[in-house]
Amino acid sequence: MKVLLINPPSEQELIGNNPAIIEEERGHNPPLGLLYVAAYLESHAAQEHEVAIIDAQVEELSYAQLAERIEQYAPDIVGLTAMTFTLLDVIHTIQVVKAHAPHARVVVGGPHAHLYPEETLNLPGVDFVVVGEGEEVFHQLVQHIDHPEDLMKVHGLVFRHEGQIVKTAYAGLIQDLDSLPFPARHLTPYKKYSSLLARRNPITTMFTSRGCPFRCAFCDRPHLGKRFRARSPKNVVDEMAACVNMGIYEFLIYDDTFTVDRKRVLGICEEIQQRKLDIGWDIRARVDTVDEHLLKTLRAAGCERIHYGVEAGTEKILKVLNKGITLTQVQNVFKWTKQAGIETLAYFMIGSPTETREDILQTIRFAERLDPDYVHITILTPFPGTQIYFDGLAQGVFTEDFWQKFAANPTPDFVPRYWEQELSTDELITILNQAYKRFYLRPRYVWKRLTRVRSLRELVRKAHAGVKVLRL
Repeated sequence: MKVLLINPPSEQELIGNNPAIIEEERGHNPPLGLLYVAAYLESHAAQEHEVAIIDAQVEELSYAQLAERIEQYAPDIVGLTAMTFTLLDVIHTIQVVKAHAPHARVVVGGPHAHLYPEETLNLPGVDFVVVGEGEEVFHQLVQHIDHPEDLMKVHGLVFRHEGQIVKTAYAGLIQDLDSLPFPARHLTPYKKYSSLLARRNPITTMFTSRGCPFRCAFCDRPHLGKRFRARSPKNVVDEMAACVNMGIYEFLIYDDTFTVDRKRVLGICEEIQQRKLDIGWDIRARVDTVDEHLLKTLRAAGCERIHYGVEAGTEKILKVLNKGITLTQVQNVFKWTKQAGIETLAYFMIGSPTETREDILQTIRFAERLDPDYVHITILTPFPGTQIYFDGLAQGVFTEDFWQKFAANPTPDFVPRYWEQELSTDELITILNQAYKRFYLRPRYVWKRLTRVRSLRELVRKAHAGVKVLRL
């Protein structure tokens, strides 16, 4: 059986009006979900199935070029990951698959499929939907794909049989993450992956844990659950060492919150230092999960940058978002992080429920006072499955379940909606553009970034990002 996993071109993403100034998560990072699925299939059924991956984004393939690749490979099964904001590209890719490999069965998983399994199955060309985490379920699906009676015993599937939709029981979450094989990076052009922020290239992404125990009102990763499940320090650093052997020395760790378990973080740092790995890595953290000692330890082990979700510069909006942090904590942690020699990226959102123009201006001023190395500001999008979206429906802010309607009938003219009780979309866009200019065009900031440029290539890339700011 020939299995092809595809990361579609990125031509129709529903990014709304949020400018992608910092592109560390867009277009140049490995599709980790697909790499895990491929690795699991290779490790459990390598003799029975041939597995390939096409990452159309990093290879910058057009749909026409993608069609050629699909035709050449002639897959029996095609797998795709769907997020709500990438759904249009997933649909376009399915059309290409069915036109150039008409006998291939199409399988869709990911966060969108988890939230809207039946709507996803009803999309033209979709044969199976995987709900929840995909590694084990996809393997079982491939093993039994020609035997519907066996598929009914596989948990985590949605498919049609004799004209009826079959929805099997939920498979549950994978508890022992150490049991999973490392992502199949060798199936991708892994030397092409890069980041605007990275000191070295190529880069790769990693998950060292799954699930987030916190209850932020805007969180949109329901398929991974709220229970924190973590890999052991040895297992994490074994993967880093394997990447180093491939010539990869830069890691973007994509855990929702890497620092949930302090003891485990210290264990990872100790493993890195004991093995004398000369690597650089980024993490995502909450300000209430780090301290001065932990930050110094992280830096000694090669952590170069921490992405903090600050979200707002007022206590009022932090409470609305259920962040569970304070501005004092934020200020202290950013100070400690800088003192430890670690760069900072601060995430902010505007357009939250009850947030006024003055609240947003306070947030912008707070970001300037924090003076992180980078900020990433977006207009809050109430994604499906989030508490804010449920609140908007309950309060009549949204008069219809527009995400469900989009899931059932995705059209290119769809525009994500914002929370417009206080400020209109046009007002939010104007403020957002002004906020980026205020932060990134400060003379002191520009001079600081220029003095830290290490190569002509980095200068060009950062100049390109600067031009984007000027065009806002």
